[in-house]
Amino acid sequence: MADKKVAEQYYAPPPKMGKWEGFKTFLWNSETSQCLGRTGSSWAKILFFYVCFYAALVGFFAAMLAVFWQTLDMRMPKYQLDSSLIGSNPGLGFRPTPPEYQNVESSLIWYKASDNGNVEIWTKLIDEFLEPYTLEEDNRVDCSFDNPPPEGKVCKVPMTNWSPCVKENRYNFKKKSPCIFLKLNKIYNWVPDMYNTSTNLPEKMPDDLKEHIRGEEARGNKNTNVVWVSCSGENPADNEHIGAIQYIPRRGFPGYFFPYKNVDGYLPPVVAVYFEKPKTGVLINIECKAWARNIMYDRAERRGSVHFELMID
Repeated sequence: MADKKVAEQYYAPPPKMGKWEGFKTFLWNSETSQCLGRTGSSWAKILFFYVCFYAALVGFFAAMLAVFWQTLDMRMPKYQLDSSLIGSNPGLGFRPTPPEYQNVESSLIWYKASDNGNVEIWTKLIDEFLEPYTLEEDNRVDCSFDNPPPEGKVCKVPMTNWSPCVKENRYNFKKKSPCIFLKLNKIYNWVPDMYNTSTNLPEKMPDDLKEHIRGEEARGNKNTNVVWVSCSGENPADNEHIGAIQYIPRRGFPGYFFPYKNVDGYLPPVVAVYFEKPKTGVLINIECKAWARNIMYDRAERRGSVHFELMID
């Protein structure tokens, strides 16, 4: 009977306490010398465990990171061209792209020529894109087809004589004859296989571009070492509305800009496409292509080309 009373006393629930009194007891229990439910030795053991655990974790991560960095070259990618994820088929880009507050997936250049504020939105985007080209860099040198850049140097992209596609003229947006800028995406160590003679030109190449290449060849010019560019309407109706086109400063990207070697100060070449008299009030679907033997064209996947729409009110 005495043993039963002792057992009942041993298993008796703790005395009831108020919320505040219970909280104070949890913070510090003077009877058991516990802080937050643990004694000093218990806190010391658990803190020692976590210090050792995280120290080992940080050490393991640092060791693996050091091994990983040993496999990388900061000047060039480990996997290049066909062995890389981006492959060896460069894409074509255009500027200006629609502002961020519009649909980021949109490719529509739509502006009102009589609205100075609206024109300024688009021309400012071009200003931002071209700003790196206006900066002076010691590593940039003047280049030509006879004078490619020396080792460790890159070519300048002079844009002062690109009239009317210049900043002072607001890229001719105000005159309803806008200049759209094209650039070829950078791929490390990619060398274009150019159509630099009039022989074996692809059947699908536009006739006016073929005539341009034949004319340059007939004049004995060396500037046929170019990744050629052509722009046209995507559909017959678009071609009726697009009007005449000029390419400034030349109809493509000069070969002395290639290959891209990640040299400091490098800027990809740019072509300004000057639409002289596009029809206003009409949406014009435009497709621009880059032409080289090792640039594959696929309209569905937008390989070797770029699409945008132009609408001028």
